[in-house]
Amino acid sequence: MMTTSTVERPASSTGRVRPPYSLATEVRRQASRPRTRIALGFMVVLPLIILLAFEFGGDGDDTPTGGGAFASLVDLATTGGANFAMFTLLVSSSFLLVVVTALFFGDTVASEASWGTLRYLLAIPVPRARLLGVKLVAALLSTALALVLLVGTALLAGTLRYGWEPLRSTVADELDPWTALVRIAAATGYIGVSLLTVAMLAFLLSVTTDAPLGAVGGAVLLYILSSILDQIDALGVVRDFLPTHFTDAWVGLLSTPIQWDAMIRGTISALGYATFFGVLAFWRFLRKDIVS
Repeated sequence: MMTTSTVERPASSTGRVRPPYSLATEVRRQASRPRTRIALGFMVVLPLIILLAFEFGGDGDDTPTGGGAFASLVDLATTGGANFAMFTLLVSSSFLLVVVTALFFGDTVASEASWGTLRYLLAIPVPRARLLGVKLVAALLSTALALVLLVGTALLAGTLRYGWEPLRSTVADELDPWTALVRIAAATGYIGVSLLTVAMLAFLLSVTTDAPLGAVGGAVLLYILSSILDQIDALGVVRDFLPTHFTDAWVGLLSTPIQWDAMIRGTISALGYATFFGVLAFWRFLRKDIVS
């Protein structure tokens, strides 16, 4: 006589059935990994390194050289905590934050496959869509925390060293510290949105390969390739469709009035690419034969 068996999910003390794999579980697992601690720790250390570089790097020329918002961020980096935070965002957004984001998203599924634990998670059983969704949200939280730590440390260290001064720029009016704080938050948010492209590309590669380094490196290399192509003026309007074309649009926040057009187009572009890569990642994973 044949009998069927069911897998019972553990119940909590309140009698409710616990989900087979929760976000809290994934967050704890990711927080315990050395790569997460090192990446987040470096977000705190980097602003301090930049601060020391300004302190011991020589006097230089204190006269602003002009040349747009980028030049003003470099020239005025030591004029206050707000300017120092903006400068830190400038030097870290083009590469460091890209690598950290690709690490959090590209390593999350591929590492499970390389360790051989992915099929055991699915055998608990954990629905594939739930597993992938939990890992995606955990990676998003890790990236957001990295951004907050970087900007928060830069703002705190810069304020302690250079004072709570207005945000200055050679292309805009001087902004009081509280208005500057809003601009910094907006710049951080825009950078976070623009990073979604490389994040979801790394996530797609993570569900495609069993090699974490391949997923992380592949996303970073494609980002670099897009950045190189974006420098070729002969491509004309084609550059507008490159995922990296609007990554620096947040500098428009330093202008008077604020230049919103490029940031709006950049947000639409980033969300479009992220949605495409995300849907493709879920489609690929839900149909993938997990053999490792």
